[in-house]
Amino acid sequence: MKGGKLIIFSAPSGSGKTTIVRHLLERPELNLAFSVSATSRPRRGKEKNGEHYYFMSVSEFKQHIKNDDFLEWEEVYRDNFYGTLKSEVDRLWAKGNNVIFDIDVVGGLRIKKKFPEQTLAVFVKPPSVDELKIRLKKRSTESEDRINMRIAKASIELATAPQFDKIIKNYDLEVALKEAEQLVADFVKESNKEV
Repeated sequence: MKGGKLIIFSAPSGSGKTTIVRHLLERPELNLAFSVSATSRPRRGKEKNGEHYYFMSVSEFKQHIKNDDFLEWEEVYRDNFYGTLKSEVDRLWAKGNNVIFDIDVVGGLRIKKKFPEQTLAVFVKPPSVDELKIRLKKRSTESEDRINMRIAKASIELATAPQFDKIIKNYDLEVALKEAEQLVADFVKESNKEV
């Protein structure tokens, strides 16, 4: 695997990383393409295979692990796997894009470790754990138990923030979007000079 740049956005659920990533994808000058993750979790609502995730059964996912098809993968919750297929990154690099990820902290750090020079790893920090809980409840997509599991995981994830290249504090979305745009623009520009 070799190619363009890798831009990782990681954060606890509800921090705003998906909103930031969507905003960056609308900036054509950044030449970004979104890496669609694979998951063994069931589809929610109107999610589409190949657009939101590559949905697969637990046994299919485990077969891909055996075949070493993943750049990174993790069992986030019991029998609930997420991962990045090597073929997905290769596909986007072949099109000449820089690849952007909306990924959990463990996966993000694994990619950064494998491609330290090609990767910008950004951690999106929420205003507080209480605010995270409010945001997750507003989504109305998960049970109270699931939300509590995510909140418990968030405390552990927040402790990993210093391992990332940059931290964006998402206290004000407009400020966070501008900061993210500048970070990525500088990283992509810098990488173009090296070529």
